Amino acid sequence: MIGFIKKDLAMMKSNFKLLGVLILVYAIMGFMGQMDISFILPFMCVMIMISSFSYDNYNKWDAYSISLPNGRNNSVKSKYITTILMTLMVSIITILLSFMISFVNTKTVDYEQIVVTMFGTLFGTILVLSIMYPIIYKFGVEKARIGIFLIVFGIVIVGGFLVEYIDFSFLTKTISLLENYLLFILIVTMIVMVFISYTISKKIFRKKEF
Repeated sequence: MIGFIKKDLAMMKSNFKLLGVLILVYAIMGFMGQMDISFILPFMCVMIMISSFSYDNYNKWDAYSISLPNGRNNSVKSKYITTILMTLMVSIITILLSFMISFVNTKTVDYEQIVVTMFGTLFGTILVLSIMYPIIYKFGVEKARIGIFLIVFGIVIVGGFLVEYIDFSFLTKTISLLENYLLFILIVTMIVMVFISYTISKKIFRKKEF
């Protein structure tokens, strides 16, 4: 299993350099007050890891991995573990940078607001991961990208319709009641999403023929 993770990390080495450059660029823009870096960097990890599926397909990795002991399970598990580790690492870097940017620009640091915002971004990133990976295992990277575009487009349309015609005041009150437990609820929800997504991906990959 460790070997599978090392393979993904080694294969993405050049992309890690790109990620480092992006972190530097966005940090500079953040210090200049031109953007909020908390909303972009974690998503970049998922996008970079998605490209690893294309590398695997090009190099016929999946056909080789299934010949290894417990290869099918480890192949799927390593993707999730590597992506989550990368996302958590970049999220921590983003939080630290946000603290510094806030202090430099405003001379104060709203720790709670930064952490809550980062958790919201992390939740969105994990949601994207949980949706995309099973679709990629089922249909491949190219078809999955089209599918995700349609899903996001559909969510935007439905969300706009709901906001326009439904009163969400009850939801605001519910969130206020759960405010003290919000971070705990987000963490548990993310764990459940990843577990369900991983289980689905594993079942799909087990049935694939190479």
